[in-house]
Amino acid sequence: MPSPPTDPAELVPLTPAVLHVLLAVADRERHGYAIAQEVEALSDRSVRMGPGTLYGTIQRMLAAGLLVEVPAAGGEGARRFYRATPLGRRALALELERLARVVSHARARRLLPRAEAT
Repeated sequence: MPSPPTDPAELVPLTPAVLHVLLAVADRERHGYAIAQEVEALSDRSVRMGPGTLYGTIQRMLAAGLLVEVPAAGGEGARRFYRATPLGRRALALELERLARVVSHARARRLLPRAEAT
């Protein structure tokens, strides 16, 4: 079996499932069900990951070195918690930069409205 990549640029573009999972664990570690809930919340309920997709994605991300399993906090012993690794965080940053460029090009071609100033 080949070893996982160490250069995050080799992982971009990320699949939608990997992107959403990394976004869900970007600010804190979460267990699988909490990841699924966060994916739904971040996507305004447009993305729903069933157990097969979610846990299959998590297993592939663990093998690729994008996630690591962390010990459960008190009272959460039966659940497995996951956190993004430095490789996972860097791959997420590269993917978000790539997507920002895509959106910028779409706006320049007037395919999307300009972002409103806040």
